Amino acid sequence: MSEPALTGTRAGLRALLVGIVLLLPILPARAAEVVVFAAASLKPALDAIIATPQGLAIGDIKVSYAASSQLARQIEHDAPAALFISADSEWMDFVEQRGKLIAGTRSDLLGNALVLVAASDSTTRLTITPGFDLVGALGADGRLAIGEPNSVPAGKYAKAALASLGVWSKVEPRIAPAVHVRGALGFVVRHETPLGIVYRSDAVSEKQVRVVDTFPATTHPAIVYPVALLKDHDNETARALLALLHSDAAFAIFTRYGFDTPRR
Repeated sequence: MSEPALTGTRAGLRALLVGIVLLLPILPARAAEVVVFAAASLKPALDAIIATPQGLAIGDIKVSYAASSQLARQIEHDAPAALFISADSEWMDFVEQRGKLIAGTRSDLLGNALVLVAASDSTTRLTITPGFDLVGALGADGRLAIGEPNSVPAGKYAKAALASLGVWSKVEPRIAPAVHVRGALGFVVRHETPLGIVYRSDAVSEKQVRVVDTFPATTHPAIVYPVALLKDHDNETARALLALLHSDAAFAIFTRYGFDTPRR
């Protein structure tokens, strides 16, 4: 049976709707959202990169900052992240061994240094040498803020450095462990601990602390920030962000925030 003819009113309404549709602008496809899991120490620099015109042009980027250990375990349990930046190679290895990385996308993005910090108004003076009197510098009941030394990368580096210098066993009972390196930095900022061990980049980004001294690079494993794309949530936005992170513009920002970057 053929469709009944439209009445004048119905025909006019259809023509009006068709006209409206034809007049609507053709909107560009919205870029896919990308979720980034990044080590807490990256927050000031990475936020600055995402806020650049190049970063804003990429699309909707959401970053979850935490200890690399916490992020790696979330990825293990299928957290919806598309890109992971770890503060050490071991936690990236952990993710890779569980088959979560996209082959060929892993690279070492950045480096850093390990520093002893005090509040900016502190008068503490200390030179880092084998057997240096760190406990004495803490005072009668002061504690040393570091990342949790068995899982948080900054804490593991700190423990390795102090052990290499022969002072870990003495200072271990005075440790104030933090869930990530920015937490350790916060202890010092709030004067909850007189000293802390953080990355150079953390000290650069926080004006309420000052560097007491820098740990020799030979006292701890090299500080490396690997980056990689993750399976199951791969998209063009994530790939565009990865390319931006490897650009000269991004490296200039990372350098300004105290990171070491590859020689170009």
